This record gives sequence, C-alpha cells and structure tokens, in this order.
Amino acid sequence: MTDYQAFATQTLTKITTKMASVIKRNPNIIPYTTDANQQFINIYKNNPFWWTNGFWGGIMWELYHLTGAAIYREQALSVETKLDANLMSADHLDHDNGFKWSLTAVAHYQDNQSEQARNRALLAANNLAGRFNLAGRYFRAWNDEDGRNRANLAIIDCLMNLPLLYWASETEHDPRFAELASAHAKTVQTKMIRPDGSVKHIAVFDPRSGEYLHSQSGQGYEHGSSWTRGQAWGIYGFILSYEHTRNASFLATAQRIANYFITNIPTNGHIPIDFRQPTHPQLEDASAAAIAASGLIELSNCVQKTDRNIYLNAAIRLLTTLSNDADWDNDHDALITRCSAEYHEDHHEYPIIYADYFFIEAFMKLAGKSFKPW
Repeated sequence: MTDYQAFATQTLTKITTKMASVIKRNPNIIPYTTDANQQFINIYKNNPFWWTNGFWGGIMWELYHLTGAAIYREQALSVETKLDANLMSADHLDHDNGFKWSLTAVAHYQDNQSEQARNRALLAANNLAGRFNLAGRYFRAWNDEDGRNRANLAIIDCLMNLPLLYWASETEHDPRFAELASAHAKTVQTKMIRPDGSVKHIAVFDPRSGEYLHSQSGQGYEHGSSWTRGQAWGIYGFILSYEHTRNASFLATAQRIANYFITNIPTNGHIPIDFRQPTHPQLEDASAAAIAASGLIELSNCVQKTDRNIYLNAAIRLLTTLSNDADWDNDHDALITRCSAEYHEDHHEYPIIYADYFFIEAFMKLAGKSFKPW
C-alpha cells in the first residue's frame, strides 16, 4: 500500500465513523448547508427543485459502497423518490438534470439494473437533450426567470451534466445523446476556455443564429476573472467527456485547465473563490478544492506516466489541506465547512453539500474503491 493509499484509507475510516452518527440524526432529508449548531437544514422542505438535491443521494450511494450498510442504500432510494416531484415539473427541469439524476437514478441503475431507476434517468436525459440549441450547439443552462428569457445562456458547470447523456447513449445503444454531449463540450472548448487555461463562467449566444456574442460574469469576482469552482468543473467535466468519447482534444483541454489551476494554488493550499480576487479578504471556497482534487485524480489516470504524478500530487496536496481543515466532530453534520457559493454573496465559508460529496469521492478513488456514477 502506498503512502497516499494509507492516507486515503485512514481518512475514509474517519468519514464513515462520523457519517454513521450523521445519518442517524438525519433520516429522510435532503440537505444543502447547516444551521448555527452545525446541523443539516432540510432544503427539500422549502425547495424541492434546488440544483444540489442529488448530492445527498450521491453521498448515500458512496457510503453504501464503502460500508455495505443498508441504511445508506435506503436513504439513497428515498432521495431518488423525492426527486420525482422535480422530474414531473417541466418548469424546474434544467441543465442540472445530471447533478440530480446521475447521482441518484443512474447510481441506482448501476447497483441493480432497476427499471424504475432507468426510467427516471432516461426521462431526465431526454429532457436535457431537448435543451440543446441546434444553431449554437450548446445546452441552454437556465429556464426563464421573472419574465426574462434565458435561452441564450450556457455555463461551464454543464460539463458535469453531460455524463447523464453519455450514460443514456451507452445504455440505450443510441448515439444521439452522446453526439449532443460531445457537441456541447466542443462549443465550450472554443468559446469558454481562454488560452491560459482559465475559464469563463457564462457564455452568451444569439439563440436564433447560434452566434457567440460574449461572456459575462457569474459567481466569480468580476467579468474576466477566474472563478475557481468553474475551473474545477472544467477539469473534471472535460476528463469525463474524454473518458466517454476518447476525443484526445478533451484530454488536452482538461490538462490545460488543470495546469492553470495547479499553477495558481496558493502556498497555503487553500483555494480562493476566484484566482483573481483581491488579496484581502482572502475568501475561500473549499468546494472548488474538493471538486478539483477528484477531477485531478481522474485526469492522472488518463495521461502518460510521465505526467501522472503532476496531477496526482496536486490532488493529494488539496486533499491534505481539506482533511486537516475538515470538521471531524461526530456531533456536527458537515465535513467540509469553508465553502462559498459565489464571491458577491453576503455570507462566505460555510458547509455546502457538494463539497462533502466530492471530498468523499476523491478519497474513494485514492483508496482504490472508486464509486463513479458519472
């Protein structure tokens, strides 16, 4: 066993020990963040359509594969069932279908070939495929809001939703879904990745002609800056598209974004919300570190041996910092506590559920126990 595998195994033991207490306190919920007492808030109660609502189910599947404990599988299935309300609401289906149903229905289908899970995942995949803009060759990100038509917007995050379509193609032996996913990834390559490897968050198109118009600021510091979670989505999203298509340009793009990310990791190992934000205050987004770490491990398995350690060592560095900062108190619910949804929000550095998901996923990969619904 290598040093990093031992580190991963020890950390997974700490994770499963803590989560055994967490799940007993939190039956039948879907959390997003925590309250002042570090206890999960059930976001599903007030927002059954929130874009992160699949991650708790994903964590439950991770823990089930790690421990074999039936309680985690039961809770994963509970999340999947709860998401049916979203699946039957057209106004609340969007490009994040992948985040919701890859981590729940696809994971369930991988577990036991459930026809119900397959049905849910295919409904979500078909809806996502219907969001493809033929003229611009991109997936529309969001639905209309407050009377504002948003058919013109694509975002970097959508790369992580494409695996739902690759899964649909593989499962149904139908190339249509994968062709749409690959086309979107190629559009992102040419329109949203800068020469230095930094990424744009939001791209604006003419939805009728398909012409790319410009980029605009999103959750980072300002227009033209470098939102770190977007960087992480780019690394992970392109390596997933490479794995499903074997298009070498996707691998090269993942490396370009990863090289930029690694070059900009601060000496203290803490990832800021934006690599180009002001020095003070140095606001952190640990979720970007967790996502990037998992993506970098994935990337390390796809490159030549001479490059493998570049990405693997960077991932281990990020995970070491995250593990040192994690909340290991069994009376608290979240693991990763210094996340930020966006730079210009009022509150920063708090738990967000997807950070825990990618934190666990990365350590499972390091330990050779990979769980991969992507």
